[in-house]
Amino acid sequence: MSFRLCAPVLLGLEGICADELRRLDFADVAAENGRVLFSGDLTEALRANLWLRTAERVQILLGEFPAATFDQLFEGVKATPLEEIIDANGAFPVKGHSTRSRLTSIPDCQKIIKKAAAVRLGSVYGYQTMPETGAKYQLSFHIMNDRCSLYLDTTGASLHKRGYRAEANAAPIRETLAAAMVFLSRRRGDRPLCDPLCGSGTILIEAALMASNTAPGLNRPFAMEGFAGVDPSVGERLREEARSLVRSFDGEIFGSDRDHAAIGLARANAEKAGMGKVIRFAKAELSEARFPESGIVITNPPYGERLGDVAEARAVYKTLGQRVMNAHLGAYVISPDEQFEKFFDRRADKKRKLYNGMLKCNVYMYR
Repeated sequence: MSFRLCAPVLLGLEGICADELRRLDFADVAAENGRVLFSGDLTEALRANLWLRTAERVQILLGEFPAATFDQLFEGVKATPLEEIIDANGAFPVKGHSTRSRLTSIPDCQKIIKKAAAVRLGSVYGYQTMPETGAKYQLSFHIMNDRCSLYLDTTGASLHKRGYRAEANAAPIRETLAAAMVFLSRRRGDRPLCDPLCGSGTILIEAALMASNTAPGLNRPFAMEGFAGVDPSVGERLREEARSLVRSFDGEIFGSDRDHAAIGLARANAEKAGMGKVIRFAKAELSEARFPESGIVITNPPYGERLGDVAEARAVYKTLGQRVMNAHLGAYVISPDEQFEKFFDRRADKKRKLYNGMLKCNVYMYR
């Protein structure tokens, strides 16, 4: 059975995720604000979980309907064929949010959706009270402009949790955003890549996973693998296929940081990701860090808002700009500072607005 699937993304990553889905040969891809829609069956949903680098999760879009009142919300959920996915013993907790809508109480919306789902499933399976003793089917909703989108999560823990970063330094970049920066750089696998402010190594690890064609979800489970209608052998087959597609690459990937503890974390994370042998790390001040003779720099410098103060962050931008320009390198730098280009001392060839969590940033691209 084919479903309309949804990949929620950080704002600004919609087009990048849509391109990912098309490269992976998914059908009916359509980018919208904060999400990318595509089509596929449960096997395709599992494949998307395994391979998507910039999506936060994969959901099944169960239905969309007016929800200006609680009655409309109840009837909309009740009319949704939940039994196509949720089995007779399935547990179906509800979570969600509401934006620019008349229904503002999230607890009340949760209760209404839960009740409507129980009525629908009870009528199909012949229960007055659903047992909910089996697999978990997480329902989520987004009510926006008095219209409800109802989803079923297939992922579990967010896709940015690859499984390699048990610990991180202060203010780490999310894995999905790091992968997006590598996509924006259009880096080829044989092009040297450096992050001279590498922190816990996320950008470099994501670049290595991409260069080696390693599926980012290869070493973690997904919620949908517990669904009654999903054969365990499907996940085994998809993972085995993914392992067969891993390749070696020649391009050097290395990074440095002034913080000895951060370098230790970066090495440990790279080892856990299976990239310990292809990424090199060194402790070094930015002014003394090794840069490639040719290639690119991708980095997430301190912002000031969260690490140190703005003046210190801008001093880092200045030093980074001098090092990059003197070495004639391409650079891709993320920052929320609207004056970044002034302190980097060069206007970017291109800027891409996106969000690091709730913080509006630009990726400044120097080609």
